Amino acid sequence: MNFIITETLNAIKQIYNEEVAESVINVQETRKEFEGQLTIVVFPIVRFSKKSPEETASAIGQYLVDHVAEVTAFNVVKGFLNLSIADSYWLNLFNNELLSADFAKIKPNGKKVMVEYSSPNTNKPLHLGHVRNNLLGYSVSELLKADGYEVYKVNLVNDRGIHICKSMLAWQKWGNAETPESSGLKGDHLVGKYYVIFDKEYKKQIEALMAEGKTEDEAKKGAALIKEAQQMLLAWEAGDEAVIALWKMMNGWVYDGFAVSYKNLGVDFDQYYYESNTYLLGKDIVDEGLAKGVFFKKEDGSVWIDLTAEGLDQKLVLRADGTSVYITQDLGTAQMKYDDFHMDQSIYVVGNEQDYHFKVLFLILEKLGKSWANGLHHLSYGMVDLPSGKMKSREGTVVDADDLVAEMIETAKQKTEALGKINDFSETEKEELYYNIGLGALKYFLLKVEPKKRLLFDPAESIDFQGHTGPFIQYTHARIKSLLNKANYQLTVGADQFSVGLLPTELEMIMLLSKYPEEIAAAAKAYSPAFLANYLYEVAKLFNKFYHEVPPIVKEENVALKQHRLNICKLTADILKTGTAILGINVPERM
Repeated sequence: MNFIITETLNAIKQIYNEEVAESVINVQETRKEFEGQLTIVVFPIVRFSKKSPEETASAIGQYLVDHVAEVTAFNVVKGFLNLSIADSYWLNLFNNELLSADFAKIKPNGKKVMVEYSSPNTNKPLHLGHVRNNLLGYSVSELLKADGYEVYKVNLVNDRGIHICKSMLAWQKWGNAETPESSGLKGDHLVGKYYVIFDKEYKKQIEALMAEGKTEDEAKKGAALIKEAQQMLLAWEAGDEAVIALWKMMNGWVYDGFAVSYKNLGVDFDQYYYESNTYLLGKDIVDEGLAKGVFFKKEDGSVWIDLTAEGLDQKLVLRADGTSVYITQDLGTAQMKYDDFHMDQSIYVVGNEQDYHFKVLFLILEKLGKSWANGLHHLSYGMVDLPSGKMKSREGTVVDADDLVAEMIETAKQKTEALGKINDFSETEKEELYYNIGLGALKYFLLKVEPKKRLLFDPAESIDFQGHTGPFIQYTHARIKSLLNKANYQLTVGADQFSVGLLPTELEMIMLLSKYPEEIAAAAKAYSPAFLANYLYEVAKLFNKFYHEVPPIVKEENVALKQHRLNICKLTADILKTGTAILGINVPERM
């Protein structure tokens, strides 16, 4: 509320003859147990007034009542000055700003951001951890777009390495030329099946060797299967045509499967990078670092960086035989991405088990003098757990993303049908509704929690039409659309709507709706969709209170008051729709 800050500065100048910085004035919303709408925190001002907090607050409050038409009354609670703001101010704000076509449309800021997320391995389907990753990456990207950034969504696919060769070798040995078409399995599920088969057969060989007297470590290294996988990787790196053809075929199956999963999750990407194209990158950066004295060579020829002064350890960046390690590739890929896009910021959405890796990566790039290194950020997130026994994948080890989505849609179907309100829906409309509710429940439950926190996802709890859930917000939006349809609503703002009387919940609604642009900006700054998710829940919850406390809107005889309240309904629906879209959630028009 800029006018309150300006007038408070005037008050301090007039009463105490002091010029103070705008940053000294802290204006907050008044706590619900006190009268008023806005509160000035007086404690920082007392060093200028040389009076007690209560005396200072009373003097400033009286000045504002006497000189500012919008301030109608004040009260003082210790060092807090609570101000009552005239209805006319809120009505002007609502009708002139909140209802304008430009409300919450933040202008482009000219900055570019890259968000890298998903980053799957091509040896198995996406799982529950990938679901949180994808939903976070997508929603953070959309938040940054809404906050004025130009955003590039990027997926770095882990499509090479020993783990990929394990699936390939198992299919070669036991696949009998099985394909997604012949098996009826999604391509990523089929490849994941052979990854599991490899693991089972490998364990059998380990047990057999241990029975012969080998140690576990000896057995793991000496098993024929792992040696064959290692040979396959060497053949791949050497460009063996048969191995490359097998790799391309099986990766193609996986990409087709991933495409279906991404579509079901409602996420997308502007650019794909592949480790098979980037794993050799970084060696030039190692040479650069050696020349600058950032890296050092050991006697065996391996290259390292010493980060002990920064509280970390010594880190290998190139093996003695000249082959790259993971961080070598990441250094090169980081440089390539910057060269491709010249972004101001680059956000890596990766689980918290990689916290140390990204500290090292970013620190190395800083030491190398990369001008863009200070724009790098690791959006670290916690694990997702399920109540035991819920929705285990067919392998019995991880929760499969496709199975989870299907389970959510089925649960949405059961709960929606139990309410008995969609009998007039066509089958197509029903299927779309079940999908939107199921995915809305999943996405909201995962996004309403701060990314860094580990969370327990309960599918049944997430689909509750009265709880702190996505379906509750969706139901509120549908309820508003139904009301607007009944009223044959059209947006109009007449002169008589600037003088209607405001009930307490109407005032609360206007104040809460006015915060929408601030909430987007705060969520984008923190890279936290949880800020926006929880704000949207508060909007939906308050609207339901407003709906029950005001007299029936459609039956209201006062034309100006009816239009005013319908306008509140319309703006609420618009904010719920645009806000949930940023989270990747669709809100139905009816349900």
